[in-house]
Amino acid sequence: MSPRRLNPPFRAEHIGSLLRPSDLFDKRQKFEAGQCTQEELKAAEDAAIEKVVQSQQEVGIKAITDGELRRGFFFEGVFDKLEGMTFIPNRPLTEFKPYVPFISMLTAAGMKDFPTVYCTGKIRRTKPWYAEQFMALRSLVPQEDIKNLKITMCPPTWFHQRHGSDLTYDLSVYNSDEEYFNDLAKAYQEEIQDLYRLGCRNIQFDDATFCFFCDERMVSGMKEAGDDFDYLLDTYIKAINSCLKERPVGMTVGVHMCRGNFKGGLHYAEGGYARIAEKVFTGLDVDCFYLEYDTERAGDFGPLKYLPLDKVAVLGLVTTKSPELESKEALKRRIHEAAQIISKEGIPTRSRETALDQLCISPQCGFASVWEGNPLTEKDQWEKLRLVVDTAKEVWGVTA
Repeated sequence: MSPRRLNPPFRAEHIGSLLRPSDLFDKRQKFEAGQCTQEELKAAEDAAIEKVVQSQQEVGIKAITDGELRRGFFFEGVFDKLEGMTFIPNRPLTEFKPYVPFISMLTAAGMKDFPTVYCTGKIRRTKPWYAEQFMALRSLVPQEDIKNLKITMCPPTWFHQRHGSDLTYDLSVYNSDEEYFNDLAKAYQEEIQDLYRLGCRNIQFDDATFCFFCDERMVSGMKEAGDDFDYLLDTYIKAINSCLKERPVGMTVGVHMCRGNFKGGLHYAEGGYARIAEKVFTGLDVDCFYLEYDTERAGDFGPLKYLPLDKVAVLGLVTTKSPELESKEALKRRIHEAAQIISKEGIPTRSRETALDQLCISPQCGFASVWEGNPLTEKDQWEKLRLVVDTAKEVWGVTA
């Protein structure tokens, strides 16, 4: 039997975002309509977060988050707080890369512009991103559980993939991707150090950019546009690694790879991990990968053969896109199937026990990457998380 995991990622995980409780949802609408104050909204957020923390504890989740209940979109709190970044509410879609699955869907829907961020000056982190949110979260758990709390954030590549090397930053400010990502990395390093000083030991990058590389439409589109697939993939791996340079000892970092989780559970990309697995699994300086594996569009477990011996794969086998509850027996079979592939086909091969010890289970994505959330109820959400915990107990013989 594989031993219990004493540090994140735990056997039973979730990606971070949770459905907004109805009281908070209504209060946010009133705030945006100018019918309540910022203080009243914060009080509603505080009350809702206290409840979702308690619910996570009740179902047995250990890597607790605040459900991202203070955010409208999962990526908020980084680029909007950096000096040198300018928000553009209506940037023409002609200034986005048309082959990115997200952009091609907007184009097909007849949209002509979309909000984005453009780098107009030297990047500097002049204020914390998530310190206040983390401090509020840690006040809700026992001292011994603070180290397990998880902070989620978007990757440094988030806006770059949309616009490419020519339209992400003012070319009179940065002459190259390397200069741009170097300054971004300094900002991420500072944030990570500050979170560590506050007691944070668990960070997750939510990254859709890697799964977009898995989509044949993007691959062919890049080729047609003359953009270098390998250069961009290598650049994004290096960008994240630079953010983690000299990260504190004991800080667990994971990367969640997603194919899209917009309003109503909409996805953007399709395709298995085979195109990127070797480079990403072996090249990224992270501890774990949260992998979307709830449907056939994510491909099979074959690419897990590249999982290094010192890293963990969190299998996202439970969908957040529909209320239908998965079969526990089917989930257990899939976990053992993944362990078998890692054991027999892994580079290097390893014992089945070792392979199983490198696995955990979770939903494939958050329940509400955007404010509106996915098409299921809060009851459905907690039943799915309880299923994740119960499945972990039966596979690994641990509480979570």
